Amino acid sequence: MRNKKQIILTTLTITFLSCFTYIISQTKPVTEPKITQDTVKTARPDILALPIDSVFTDKGLKLKPYKKNAHASYYADRFNGKKTASGIKFNNNKYTAAHKKLPFGTRIKVTNEANGKFVIVKVTDRGPFVKTREIDLSKRAFMEISKNKGSGAMKVTIETIVE
Repeated sequence: MRNKKQIILTTLTITFLSCFTYIISQTKPVTEPKITQDTVKTARPDILALPIDSVFTDKGLKLKPYKKNAHASYYADRFNGKKTASGIKFNNNKYTAAHKKLPFGTRIKVTNEANGKFVIVKVTDRGPFVKTREIDLSKRAFMEISKNKGSGAMKVTIETIVE
C-alpha cells in the first residue's frame, strides 16, 4: 500500500514539474523595447537639416516671427496632383503651404494658437486667394495641428526658419 502511494505521489510530482517546465518554456522573457534612431531624410545635407515627413522639433532652429493671429485653411482634395505655382505637383499628404508673399522653398513653422501644436512646412504655391486668409496648408499639415478635425480654418502664428 505504501509503495502504491509513493508511485502515485512520484507520478504526480513528475507530471506537475513537466507541466510547469513546459509553461515556462512557452513564455517569452520580458525585454525592454528596442529604441531605434529615426532615419530622417533631409532636403540638402549641406544646409540646416530639416525633417521631411517626420516628427518635428523646433530645437536648434533660428526662427524669425512673421505673423501672429493669421488665418490658415487647407487645400481642397481637388487640387491633389495639380501643378503648383512653383512648378511641382501638389500632394495633400506632404508638408507644404501656399503663401501670397513668401518665396518658394521658404520653410516656415506654423503653430496653432489654440493648442500650441505646430508643423514645419515648405512654401510651394501662391495663395490663398481669400482676403481674410494668410496661408493655405496641405491637408496633412493642417489636420496634424488642428484642434477640431472638422474645422476648415484656424488662427496660427507663422515664423520663418532662418537658414
